[in-house]
Amino acid sequence: MEHLLHSLLHSLLRLHAAVTGMRHRPRDDRGDVPGWVMVTVMTAGLVAVLTAVAGPALQQMLTSALNSVK
Repeated sequence: MEHLLHSLLHSLLRLHAAVTGMRHRPRDDRGDVPGWVMVTVMTAGLVAVLTAVAGPALQQMLTSALNSVK
């Protein structure tokens, strides 16, 4: 299975290079740091917005559920 995935990935990379006209570059294992920072910041922002919008309702639901157990 791993060999199949590796082969598929290699084929997709060759197709991408052919379509975009890019040459094959060695793989950079460091990743896209600015991209990860953006994803992290956007996730934190989404959690903050959801907490602000739905926080009181979620807190009331949790309190109600805990009180019903008592």
